[in-house]
Parts: sequence; C-alpha cells; structure tokens
Amino acid sequence: MAVSVTLFLVVFVALVSLGLVSSAKFEELFQPSWAMDHFMYEGELLKLKLDNFSGAGFASKSKYMFGKVSIQIKLVEGDSAGTVTAFYMSSDGPNHNEFDFEFLGNTTGEPYSVQTNVYVNGVGNREQRLNLWFDPTTEFHSYSLFWNQRQVVFLVDETPIRVHTNMENKGIPFPKDQAMGVYSSIWNADDWATQGGRVKTDWTHAPFIATYKNFEIDGCECPVTVAAVDNAKKCVSSAERRYWWDEPTLSELNVHQSHQLLWVKAKHMVYDYCTDTARFPVMPTECVHHRH
Repeated sequence: MAVSVTLFLVVFVALVSLGLVSSAKFEELFQPSWAMDHFMYEGELLKLKLDNFSGAGFASKSKYMFGKVSIQIKLVEGDSAGTVTAFYMSSDGPNHNEFDFEFLGNTTGEPYSVQTNVYVNGVGNREQRLNLWFDPTTEFHSYSLFWNQRQVVFLVDETPIRVHTNMENKGIPFPKDQAMGVYSSIWNADDWATQGGRVKTDWTHAPFIATYKNFEIDGCECPVTVAAVDNAKKCVSSAERRYWWDEPTLSELNVHQSHQLLWVKAKHMVYDYCTDTARFPVMPTECVHHRH
C-alpha cells in the first residue's frame, strides 16, 4: 500500500511539473479580469452578472499551448436578447490567435445560437453559427476547446461542432506557436448579437446571469517568463516525453465524431462563412480544402 501511495505521489508531482494536472476550482486556475463586483460565488458555482452598468469577465492565471479546456455553463435564462456570453482562448498582440465560442442571447422561446470563430495571426472573419439542439439555460452543458498541432476542435457536450484543420502544406497558416490564455465574459452586444442587432437588450429583465462550474484545463502550461520559442519546443512531444494530445488517434476526428459533425452541420448550422458569397466572392482558401 505504501509503495502504491508513493508511486501515485511521484506521478502526481511529475504531472504538476509538466503543467498537466487540471483543477475544477475557479480560483486555482482563473481570476476576475474586470468588474469584480459583478461576480457572485455560491459554493461550487460562479455567476457573472450583466446589468446596465457593466458586464464581467475572467481570465486564466496561466497561458497554455495545446491540450483541452472545458467549462460547464448555464446560460442566461428568459429574454436574453442583446447579451453575449463568451468562452474563448486567445494569445496576445495584434497578430494573435484566438478560438471563440460566443453564445448569442434571444427573445424568449427562440433557439439559443452559438457563434464560433478562429483567428490566425490576427485575422478572423471565419464565423460559423448554429442553433443548439437543447435549451442551454435550464441546466449545465459542457463547452470545450481541444487543440494540438493537427487540429482545433470545438465541442459541445463532447460532440464536435467545428474543426479547424492544419493545412500548412497548402500554404495556410495554422495557430501552433503562440501560448493562449483562457477567458470568459458576459457583455451587452445589442448592436449585432440578436437578429443582426434588430432586437435590443431589454434592461427591465436585468440582471442577466451566466452560471459556471467545473473548470478544467489539461494542457501544457507556458510561463510568461519563458520565451515563446522555448514554450513551443517544450509543449511538443519528443523522444523524452509523450503528451496525450499528440497521440496519433487525436490527429483527426474518429468515424463517430465525423458523423456527429456532419449531423450538426446538416441539422443545426445556420451560417457558415465558407458559403457566404456576398462577403467572400472568392471562397476562402481553407474552405476549399476543408473536408469537414
């Protein structure tokens, strides 16, 4: 028994040193980044409040390169038109990389939609929007970002809703050399969020509250004191170490996940930048090559 306990401690310490141990406690991984008076803590739950004075947001204490981040969120109930609740990863600077979930509020009874976007080297304009197949306001659902050198996968309750594939062999840049923080926020975006901005926020329904729990980060932690190029080297598998996200089985979706993604696109997607010929008379290059 003593041997097994000792072995566990050795493995745990090793994982901690690699930055691979995740935690479900908000304060261990994150900190408020603005409007601390709009944070409410209720046991394991964190609530962010939006009113006509302010929204609120938080950020991870560390940055990460590759791995998976997940948060369970219960979105704003009732008439949430004009509000946006965001969960995203982003690096810093004008040439930043970013992976976005943006949950767009609605008038009561309409489906909740989620918009995703991918920025590479500071360039976005890769919006996709879908209507969720459940009511995300009545109970918690899991929203995740998985990222390795081969792909970025957006997941809802472990169902992939979007894949951004590495196509550097086609001359298309891929986000793989900048450590990224993890963020979430709630704010008023009634200039565009609901029906293109036609439906404004009804402040008589404020405060609007998004509720969070189960914060998990399982990735390669990148200290801010370490140069970006050294972090990039550290977070790639080598002969000395093998990271779980570099396993060959995670280099692309499996057959079941591919079928799930096809179902999402066929049944629930309402906008895809790849098919928006008004914005893009010439189809964006990555859309030509994307299999999904």
